[in-house]
Amino acid sequence: MPHFNPLVEKLSPPPVPSVLAWAKSYDGSRGPLIDLSQAVPGYPAHPDMLAWLGEAAASTAYTGYGAIEGEAELREAYAAHVAGLYGAAVTADNIHITSGCNQAFICTAMAIAGAGDTILMTNPYYFNQETTLSMLGINVELVPCDAGAGFLPEVDAIAAALHPGIRALALVSPNNPTGAVYPPELLARIYEACRAKGVWLILDETYRDFLPDASAAPHGLLATEGWQDSFIGLYSFSKSFCIPGHRLGAITAGPAVIEQVTKIMDNLQICAPRSAQAAVAKAIPALADWRQTNRAEIAARADALRDVMSRLPKWKLQAVGAYFAYVRHPYPDIDSQFIAEKLAKLAGVVCLPGDYFGEGQENYLRFAFANADAETIRKLEERLANFTPPGL
Repeated sequence: MPHFNPLVEKLSPPPVPSVLAWAKSYDGSRGPLIDLSQAVPGYPAHPDMLAWLGEAAASTAYTGYGAIEGEAELREAYAAHVAGLYGAAVTADNIHITSGCNQAFICTAMAIAGAGDTILMTNPYYFNQETTLSMLGINVELVPCDAGAGFLPEVDAIAAALHPGIRALALVSPNNPTGAVYPPELLARIYEACRAKGVWLILDETYRDFLPDASAAPHGLLATEGWQDSFIGLYSFSKSFCIPGHRLGAITAGPAVIEQVTKIMDNLQICAPRSAQAAVAKAIPALADWRQTNRAEIAARADALRDVMSRLPKWKLQAVGAYFAYVRHPYPDIDSQFIAEKLAKLAGVVCLPGDYFGEGQENYLRFAFANADAETIRKLEERLANFTPPGL
């Protein structure tokens, strides 16, 4: 029998492919498939972005190795964007470009914690972050988030969980899977609780460009004195620019953190994809209006989902924001994996079971509603209203 790393072998297979496999059994009888499974943009990239990607990919200038920290033009353009959004003195020295936000999280976790250390997360959690820590041998402890509070964590619960041995608290806002948006004042209080205990706060803001107000800073942490020694921000360019296949993310942190991440990246990948970096560096200032239009489009899809759920009294919309909605299904004695499988196979609605996002989530489903336009979302009403699991 072959022997494998037990920390990897014990992990479940990647969840999204298993859900998409269910969809292949749908016979089309209820209409076209409604895919709410994976967080991918439901509209194409801007033509200029595609042109810039093509130009850079065809240029010999980007066929060699690049700077480990990322292309200077992208680090500078992104730093200027962050500085303007948060009203903070962020420079290129605070930015490290990675191959997607999942890699940004891996690098961050490795930089601040080792096997046997502990990182605190919320429950429910983003499963890729939990499995990342597990395969690194980093312990995970969870702070529960209550549906009655819109799945926002309680500061007192976090403070009580910050015992010796906790290296960091990892949060996602807007949240994956729930869609909950953490208010700036809540993040400020959580940050102060972490800083008082000498614990890093890692904040994944992959979906921040889909908050309702483009002019309002999502938080004030980057303007706090000493933030570089206690805060690390993560980001993805995939959703905002509709280029998930090009794998670009970013870390915003102090230069000391960037130095550690550079050592890790040199072993993981050497550098993130260079041609995509060149294209995004142009797109950050040039496509600001287009991104704002997309923000409004995603908000309209969220409104359409709220409208649909308001007419389905048996189905409860517990939280919604940015790309995601967290929905309580009306079958409390049946786990969400069974419900999600039958929704895909019988009703042509593909979503992720709450079971994938932590213990005690068997009553919930995650809808990645940004994948579908408002007209498609409205078709959910009939499908959910007429859905009954087999045997009931």
